[in-house]
Amino acid sequence: MRFTERFNEVLKMSEKTQVEIAKAVNVSKQCVTDYKTGKSFPSIETLYLLCQFLEVPSYYLLGLNDDY
Repeated sequence: MRFTERFNEVLKMSEKTQVEIAKAVNVSKQCVTDYKTGKSFPSIETLYLLCQFLEVPSYYLLGLNDDY
């Protein structure tokens, strides 16, 4: 669940909408909602795009390191 917590934190800081994120990483808005609630998790490819779009390191989103 570390991803879910970190993803929500980064979303709040980014001030980007779920629609913007969904378009940027080529998934549905529902998919982004599922990431936020922990119902599902992104593929490696989508994680990479999320990290690029949100300008956050993957190790942070995955909970491997607390430095951001």
